[in-house]
Amino acid sequence: MMGWKLVPRERTEVINLEEFVPQDHLLRAIDRHLDLAEFRQQLKPFYSHIGRPSVDPELIIRMLIIGYCYGIRSERRLCEEVHLNLAYRWFCHLGVHDRVPDHSTFSKNRHGRFRDSDAFRELFESVLRRCIVEGLVGGEGFATDASIIKADAQRQRAVPGTQRINWGDYVSRPVREYLAALDSADPPSLPKYVSLTDPAASWSAASGPAFFTYSTNYLIDVKDGIIVDVEPSASSHSAESQATRTMIDRVEQRLHLKPHRLIGDTAYGAAAMLGWLVKDKEIDPHVPVWDRSQRLDGTFAVGDFVWQPEADQYRCPDGKALRKEWRAFSNPRTHVTKAETILYHSSQMDCQHCRFKPQCCPNTPTRKIARSIYEDAREVTRRIMQTPEYAQSRRERKKVEVLFAHLKRILKLDRLRLRGPSGAHDEFLLAATAQNLRRMATRLYAGGFNLGHAAV
Repeated sequence: MMGWKLVPRERTEVINLEEFVPQDHLLRAIDRHLDLAEFRQQLKPFYSHIGRPSVDPELIIRMLIIGYCYGIRSERRLCEEVHLNLAYRWFCHLGVHDRVPDHSTFSKNRHGRFRDSDAFRELFESVLRRCIVEGLVGGEGFATDASIIKADAQRQRAVPGTQRINWGDYVSRPVREYLAALDSADPPSLPKYVSLTDPAASWSAASGPAFFTYSTNYLIDVKDGIIVDVEPSASSHSAESQATRTMIDRVEQRLHLKPHRLIGDTAYGAAAMLGWLVKDKEIDPHVPVWDRSQRLDGTFAVGDFVWQPEADQYRCPDGKALRKEWRAFSNPRTHVTKAETILYHSSQMDCQHCRFKPQCCPNTPTRKIARSIYEDAREVTRRIMQTPEYAQSRRERKKVEVLFAHLKRILKLDRLRLRGPSGAHDEFLLAATAQNLRRMATRLYAGGFNLGHAAV
């Protein structure tokens, strides 16, 4: 019986990857709108012209875009996927026989030169500029919100915030960043717990058992849901409001975009935030006013008193005055409290025999009203809340929530892999860049596209 003999053939043909990548593939749609020329120039000073050739920075960025677009969180696995997947090789401008960087080399470039140059911020803004050119950013209305992301810090390594810690025993980058932030800022309030591996992370019990977190803050244009800025912060209302201020200022300075209205939830309805929007930025706040003046005991609320701006006083339901001072002082006083309010109080003589005292101040000699120094901005916001435009803004705010759901469920960014504020900064920027690229591909490629064979 004649046997078969396997004769090896010389491989001479050149494989063209164009033939293996479908025209409706997601990466084709992204590649049409991705221009990394400015990015290469930005990184040029961080690469030496002597010694062994470095990994092309554009290759690293294209690999990262693949990782964040397809929810590939592990750098080791990302390198393996690019090695095996022909569509990924095509997007990275690699041939079939070209070598994919080792995962350790990949990490060193990502966390070294890229972080020193703030390259991820430049990449995000270059994609955003392309979105603006393509007409996907209207600039009329922005929406803001924050979402909690778990930090790469275990609960078991938490210590009480009041415990004295010798940080000299910990020399990691997150600890250095934390100590540098303490030196450059006002002393913060003591947290309940501190992580020894990532001390800048916040201890949060927002849902279920407490864990360490960061917040990713988005500022989006409501026309097509494009993210115009992203900023990491601690997981608190004050830190998230400050992050929104930072984003609005940065977008105005760097991209010359300033909205007519800002949409947000009640967390952004604090008096100081509304005052900043109305007086400093001249932006209409489409935000619910954070108001704690309503009473549950049946007594008169602040709304039952009439404000008289020309006399700088309130009038109670019985027509009596509430003033911030009832006598003249030799040294004028502002009467502004630490809570940025001014206390207006009635006269004890007026209240003593008033028929409305049981409904007004049954347990105190006089009635007091704390008026915010930003009350004018709060009144502007209350008037906006009665308009049809405000109702429309309530519906448009859901576009931010959709992006956060996409971030966690599709891009798999429900827990950080990098530590410290700089790690959160890098991950949030890259994820927002991937979301903008996917959104731009969706809007501009009318035929639709498939997602390839990676996990989504």
